[in-house]
Amino acid sequence: MSAAAGSGLSKSAVSRRFKALTEARLAEWMATDLSQHDLLVIQIDGLHLDDSLLMIGAVGVDAEGNKHPLGVVEGATENATTVQALLDNLIERGLDPAVCRLFIVDGAKALTKAIRRTFGADIPIQRCQVHKARNVTERLDRKHHAAVRRALRQAWEMADAEKAERLVRNLARRLEVEAPGVSKSLLEGLDEILTVTRLGLPPELRRSLASTNIIESMNSVIRQVCRNVKRWRNAKMGLRWTAAGMLEAAKGFRRLKAHKQLPILKAALEKHRQKDPMTAVDPIAEAA
Repeated sequence: MSAAAGSGLSKSAVSRRFKALTEARLAEWMATDLSQHDLLVIQIDGLHLDDSLLMIGAVGVDAEGNKHPLGVVEGATENATTVQALLDNLIERGLDPAVCRLFIVDGAKALTKAIRRTFGADIPIQRCQVHKARNVTERLDRKHHAAVRRALRQAWEMADAEKAERLVRNLARRLEVEAPGVSKSLLEGLDEILTVTRLGLPPELRRSLASTNIIESMNSVIRQVCRNVKRWRNAKMGLRWTAAGMLEAAKGFRRLKAHKQLPILKAALEKHRQKDPMTAVDPIAEAA
């Protein structure tokens, strides 16, 4: 006997109850006060539920290494306006835009544009090294894969950002003749690829913060939670289910592996902000 039959409720009644509960849970979560968290790191990424429905979510890591799902917004595409809506929500809920944090993204220009417009032109942004390596190797002949991966791994592991940049530029020069497009792509966003190195972080912490693995792992849980949804009726439905997946993923969150080294990151961010005072554009003034 089904749960609905055993409780005397019809399938539609159970569905309505689930919808009401998830709507209430979404509203409560998206109003949570974020000022209580000393967030040092924020990862932002998009998740396509279908061809026309995209969710942009954010996960934060606090000074103790604890991970927190922060929020989600819907959009048709991963554009700066959609990302801005998410950032505005986080600020409205207590995220101080004057505090210097490390943002980690997959390389989408819309993410970088909105982050810099909101938190300052020189806010530290780390592009995912895993995405960069994958995007480069997938466009190359297989015979080059091992050598390119080895060179990139060597660059990522270097403690000296200038030496790492030279290595990547040398690799790009070697690819110019056989794969000029890949060579150009490799150099695109190079500064942001080496942000964790430029901040002077130790190796273990660099490895933990050089990719979007945290939010990618959360996205996997969201897909699992949503696996039985056959059709997305509207964006509101997508938000409810995505939020449910994010909160489910949070149950399995573990502290950042290199959490004991986070004071080094905090000091590096404070030093960076003192060197480069915030020059953010007020989104409200800009819109006016």
